[in-house]
Amino acid sequence: MTRVMGILNVTPDSFSDGGRYVDPGAASERAFAMVDEGAELIDIGAESTRPGFKPVDPDTEWQRLKPVLTRLCRELSVPISVDTYHAQTARRAADMGVDIINDVSAAADPDMARIVRETGSQYVYMHNRSHIEPSLTVDGFVAEVRYGIDRLLESGVQPGQLIVDPGVGFAKTQAQNLACISEIDKFRALGYPVLLGTSRKRVIGNVLDLPVGERLEGSLATAAYAVIQGVEIIRVHDVRATVRLCRMMEAIVHASSA
Repeated sequence: MTRVMGILNVTPDSFSDGGRYVDPGAASERAFAMVDEGAELIDIGAESTRPGFKPVDPDTEWQRLKPVLTRLCRELSVPISVDTYHAQTARRAADMGVDIINDVSAAADPDMARIVRETGSQYVYMHNRSHIEPSLTVDGFVAEVRYGIDRLLESGVQPGQLIVDPGVGFAKTQAQNLACISEIDKFRALGYPVLLGTSRKRVIGNVLDLPVGERLEGSLATAAYAVIQGVEIIRVHDVRATVRLCRMMEAIVHASSA
């Protein structure tokens, strides 16, 4: 079954909902609401990674996260993920009880592997690179992920801790983003659970020529394809609609294979 991960941005500048949940109370209530809508995981981010984002230091990131995590780690009924590429933040979050570290940097922080190993947290290794290379195919991206995963395993991270994200929207052309969705089975062939994050992203806006606020149908189309391909986790803004779509798609898929 495909699990839906609800996105909670406690940032002032995220591309879709920046500023809406900066207040810790509003952020917490949104997390509870997403669980009520069917989310099985909540991913909390305190630094925008939209194109052209302004980096923040780990202390600023933690000042945004801590008040929200203080309540949610105690009261939320589903696993919590923190979206960070800072090992220092990952350590603080894990110590507070966070279950998953979602790292968009492909473990760029040299201390990240050690923190993941020591805390035993699950870890989302997302494909990313320093620059776009238009000649790369999906096979090339998969090879880069395999290399990165091998580095983590050599450092002592256990295979059961790992989740793979193809990194749609990160260091890829429009054609490459679409190919990573279309050929997501190649990432699944690595043998780890796969997380797909396409919700409201530019790849959808480019296809449909729509602004961020009008990309629900395109986001649902990618979610439906992910279910058919057996993707384990879908990271989304629109939880209720995506959960309903997933359950219906699964009913159809299972009926056809009975």
